[in-house]
Amino acid sequence: MNDNGAVRSDVALRILDAAADAFARAGFANTTIDDIAHDVGATKGLIYYHFRSKLDIFLAVYEHGMRRLDAVVRPKVDGPGTGRARLDAMSVAHVEILMTDFGYHHVVQQGVRDQSSTSTTTRQREALLELNDLRHEYERLFHRVVVDGMRDGSLREADPGLATRTLLSSLNAVDAWYRPIEGQAPREITNLAHEIVALIIGGVSSRDR
Repeated sequence: MNDNGAVRSDVALRILDAAADAFARAGFANTTIDDIAHDVGATKGLIYYHFRSKLDIFLAVYEHGMRRLDAVVRPKVDGPGTGRARLDAMSVAHVEILMTDFGYHHVVQQGVRDQSSTSTTTRQREALLELNDLRHEYERLFHRVVVDGMRDGSLREADPGLATRTLLSSLNAVDAWYRPIEGQAPREITNLAHEIVALIIGGVSSRDR
């Protein structure tokens, strides 16, 4: 993991991009350092120069994906409008990132929990805990806006925690069927994200029933 949030080199970012796609394609267990090196067009030595192990690469991919997601969604938490309007904007941004950073999102969905049984060093176990905290902090952003929406009447009354978990689970489930399409225009991705969020938050029932 990148210590203290320092900016990574272009080569390290290329490794993360390649690793994210490889982990999404084959899973952590079935991906090798050789696979990642091949996709980067580099030697294993270059990979090990930047990262100590495959698990360290996985943790770095997870962290980078979460921070990119947070950077796009967090500014919308205090945006204009009702809680529902802000929740819509956050959810659309979340789904857009899911579709454009598919490999990274897939790694986040695999989750650090799946790697907890892997033989780890003390440093890696601490990193796993930090990443879980990072994810929980991100989820709290949605929880906060869900509560705001219930207070201002733009969202119906319900258990805020249950509502937040249900919403995020539904948004994240998009990666079960969506796959990037070569040449897909950004506007098409945005429109699809809006349609998905409208269905998830607004539901599919008729307004007059």
